Amino acid sequence: MNALDRYIIKEILKGTFIALLMLYTLFNLFTLNDELRSRGVGSYDSQHIFMYLGLMIPHYVYELMPSSALLGSLFVLGNMANHRELVAMRASGVSLMGVIRSVLMAGAILTAISFIIGEFIGPESERKAKVLKSMAKTNRPIAMTATGMWLRDGRQFINVKDSYLQGQVGNIYVYTLDNERNLKEVIYAKQGRFVEKGRWLLKDVEVSQLSEKGVKVQQLATKEWNSSIDNEVLDVVVMDPENLALIELSKYINFLKDNQQNYAKYELAFWARVVNPFVTLVMLLVAAPFVVGVGRGVAMGPRMVMGVLIGMSFNIIDNSVGQMGIVYGLNPLLVATFPSILVLSAALYAISRLR
Repeated sequence: MNALDRYIIKEILKGTFIALLMLYTLFNLFTLNDELRSRGVGSYDSQHIFMYLGLMIPHYVYELMPSSALLGSLFVLGNMANHRELVAMRASGVSLMGVIRSVLMAGAILTAISFIIGEFIGPESERKAKVLKSMAKTNRPIAMTATGMWLRDGRQFINVKDSYLQGQVGNIYVYTLDNERNLKEVIYAKQGRFVEKGRWLLKDVEVSQLSEKGVKVQQLATKEWNSSIDNEVLDVVVMDPENLALIELSKYINFLKDNQQNYAKYELAFWARVVNPFVTLVMLLVAAPFVVGVGRGVAMGPRMVMGVLIGMSFNIIDNSVGQMGIVYGLNPLLVATFPSILVLSAALYAISRLR
């Protein structure tokens, strides 16, 4: 990596993070407005609102990274063109592909950052934000630990390791205490489903009853469990498929397969999750021909408008193709990658026509 590569990478990263800050501020204003409407519900006050917004930062960073990369690169490369820096680079013997290579090196760094945030930071941070918000609004204690979610219902302490959509849970433990607060019963269920208010249906159940005589274990195919815990409480830690980490999506897809339920939506979300970090690279490639191929006198305004239109068009195509794929049962991998491949092909064609 030479000095020119380091300069372009530094400028692209700086421009991307400035664009990210601007977009996040804009989105945060709308979110703050929505949250202020809920202020006063339970003990949900301004302090909780700002804590919630802080925990949601990784989620917005992950979502806005591709658009920020596009806008940031358009601004940086456009500024280089207007100040004749690109002309000087070309005149000194640096090829167009040399400039694009440096841009893609910056894109590789942004892709790595996006992947780390999306897989290891964003989902857990968003889950904590939802728990914080729910606890403040309902005043019901909920604890998130390495062993899953813990709740209390009278003399029962419930540990849910896996929470899914549609009121379904997996690997649930129910610990029941007697009047002297001694453990008298432990129920483990591989799966659980919310039936109606106050009723759950547990499957693949193991019931262990403890007494002075010892432990009596009973295996049951199904068992009805009466609890005031409803699916809305458990849905606190359930997120949209698009916001789940790859491992969580994989586990839920297997859960749906085992229960012979439709999993097309979640398989599409899985592959979209794989592709999403690389969309940042595609957006950087899109910016190159619009800057290098346009005269240096073009102002920043038209470039920014161009970037916004490209980003909006990509999101519209991506969402439309995704919905069509679910409706018509198309291959999830093809549906998830088609918009990116389409835009990438157009960008490569435009680059090949540059001189």
